[in-house]
Amino acid sequence: PAPRPAPRPDQCPAPRPVRRASIANLGCKVNQAEMGVLVQLLRVRGVDLVESHEAADLVVVNTCTVTSLADQKSRQAVRRARRTNPNAHILVTGCSVVVNPEAFATADHAARLFDNASKSMGRLRSELVSLLEPVDGLPPPPPSTERGLERGLERGLKCYVGRTRAFIKIQDGCSFHCTYCIIPRARGPERSEPAAAILREVRSALAAGHREVVLTGINVGTYDGGDLGAGQGPPTSEPLASLVRRILAETNVERIRLSSIEPQHVTDELLEVWSLSDGRCLPHFHIPLQSGDDTILRRMGRRYDTANYADVVARVRRAIPGVAIHADLIAGFPGEDDAAWARTAAFVRSLDLAGMHVFRYSSRPGTAAARMVGQVNAPTAKRRAAEALALAAQARAEFAAGQMGRDLQVLFERPRLDGLWLGRAESHVLVEVPAVTGEQSLENAIGLVRAETVRTDAGDRIAGRLLAVDRWGRTGGANELLVELPHK
Repeated sequence: PAPRPAPRPDQCPAPRPVRRASIANLGCKVNQAEMGVLVQLLRVRGVDLVESHEAADLVVVNTCTVTSLADQKSRQAVRRARRTNPNAHILVTGCSVVVNPEAFATADHAARLFDNASKSMGRLRSELVSLLEPVDGLPPPPPSTERGLERGLERGLKCYVGRTRAFIKIQDGCSFHCTYCIIPRARGPERSEPAAAILREVRSALAAGHREVVLTGINVGTYDGGDLGAGQGPPTSEPLASLVRRILAETNVERIRLSSIEPQHVTDELLEVWSLSDGRCLPHFHIPLQSGDDTILRRMGRRYDTANYADVVARVRRAIPGVAIHADLIAGFPGEDDAAWARTAAFVRSLDLAGMHVFRYSSRPGTAAARMVGQVNAPTAKRRAAEALALAAQARAEFAAGQMGRDLQVLFERPRLDGLWLGRAESHVLVEVPAVTGEQSLENAIGLVRAETVRTDAGDRIAGRLLAVDRWGRTGGANELLVELPHK
């Protein structure tokens, strides 16, 4: 359904100039990527970006509908934004708005709603620009800069640039229609971005100083090269492996990661690109599993069985030694009896994963699974989810323990209040090191870290010793040696 009309003027908060803004992103990395140009446009207009608990004149909530809980959290985020900022402009967009816009009437009757199409058709851009007035004492941005950012909004908000990593949206939509999933309704069918546009996004991120790019989408493995636009010819045929090969050849990107990829899309060609990238393609794959029982996989509408999945995992490990493989799992799917759950738990243990995201099955109206017989009662689903979380914690701990004594390349992201610096290793495991006396900020530096202990009290984080720091990367400069490596 289309979003409801904007509220009457007497329902809206009193107009106020936008000087401070907050953005609440819920859900997947695609949502993060879609807010990137919006963030840049706010910054170039002189708007201060603040945390969600701080006072703001404008709040943008990018919602998620992957589960009923995600819908609930999306509505809570809108209500919280209004409580914190009674007179703010509140713009709500994303998948939950598409699936159930009426639900936001109870959350905030004055919030303005924008479906996902509004992001790419310019309506969100137009609304945002209309709210941004020149800030006193701040020179206006160059027209070319502002036009470029607004064009970015018009073409779909494809790049989220954080402090250290850039999330590049290469694809949107899904037509697989897994029986539990509402996302095809929220996002529509697959469509890909042209490779040339993606390369421009990657170069822009690198020019801003970022050292890792994450290629993201709703169903990344369906990437096909995009189309050339109406009247400009048929879609190109450029699969994901070819796109990654071009990024490696035509940019100086240091680290490439995929957000998630379906097991049937992990091709030998893709693995060859990864293995021949000289370490620039990171040894980390997130491959959704969802169940370890073949009957449940068929009921879910998944396009593989456990034998297929195990073969994919084995092929990835042969091609990329030391790779970290993460998975997704749904507990309590309709028809999942005790025997099916036992088979799932045993299969997960056999995979030797590095980690796993766990979801308790959430019945979504409008999906085939919601109409299935054999719905699992809530206490049983909750118990199985807890067991799956324990398996995930065990997998993380065992993978982290296997890194002890190794030297890891860690991209540092932020400091903690206790002075420790946190970053992600190539495997995506979180690593902490103490700050070096007299050392400047490690933000966005890549450090060589000797893994020494596992912090089981902190989500199986690795604690290590900083050996060297690379602040410049492939664009020039040399390592700054902090501690001499011992001679072997």
